[in-house]
Amino acid sequence: MSKSNGNNHLVKLIDVVKSFPVGDSEVTVLKGLSLEVKNGEFITIVGPSGNGKSTLLNMVTGIDRPTAGAVIVTGKEIHKMSENQLAAWRGQHVGIVFQFFQMLPSLSILQNVVLPMDFAGKYTQKERRERAMQLLEIVGLADQANKLPSMVSGGQQQRAAIARALANDPDLIIADEPTGNLDTRTANDVFDLFLELVEQGKTLMMVTHDKELARRVPRVVEIIDGKITRDEYVGGATWTGY
Repeated sequence: MSKSNGNNHLVKLIDVVKSFPVGDSEVTVLKGLSLEVKNGEFITIVGPSGNGKSTLLNMVTGIDRPTAGAVIVTGKEIHKMSENQLAAWRGQHVGIVFQFFQMLPSLSILQNVVLPMDFAGKYTQKERRERAMQLLEIVGLADQANKLPSMVSGGQQQRAAIARALANDPDLIIADEPTGNLDTRTANDVFDLFLELVEQGKTLMMVTHDKELARRVPRVVEIIDGKITRDEYVGGATWTGY
């Protein structure tokens, strides 16, 4: 289950601005954006390409830092942390699922799932392997554990990536276009896994362009030109996609 940080908000962004240098000038991608996400929520972030969705996720994970404003996740002001502190915090509290799987090709599926536990120094060696196998069982890949990523399908790699994201029992799962490279049936399977995780108490933030999947998420946050233009608990039913 996700841990409470007192006010029941796992994620809190306050007036976040993010600018990037471009030549002699700069481009502002996030423009004073504020957002709160409660423990156990499942939200999808939608909007046209290049309008700040992935940058927002990078703020929440500490992969990038705000130019101005505050980012508070799991009760920690992560924008004030050093890189080493961020890496340790991220390993304990955040699981990330990418569009392109990001599996290490020279390691087996099982070894890929064990790796985050190795980095975090969490569990004993025996427990890491046992936990990795349990997670692969959950995502339907126990029988593929000893194969290299190149030996399984894209959908199976993404399910393995979800198992890897869960390795350290994180409070928050971040998914950036997790079904972007999958066929419709496989995308639905992956999405069903996300629903199960939320039912178990995980908090999940997902960026997607898939309007059919977005309609199934309880809360939709729309970002256009670096600002939140819509934040509704409607299951995405009225979103027409980009």
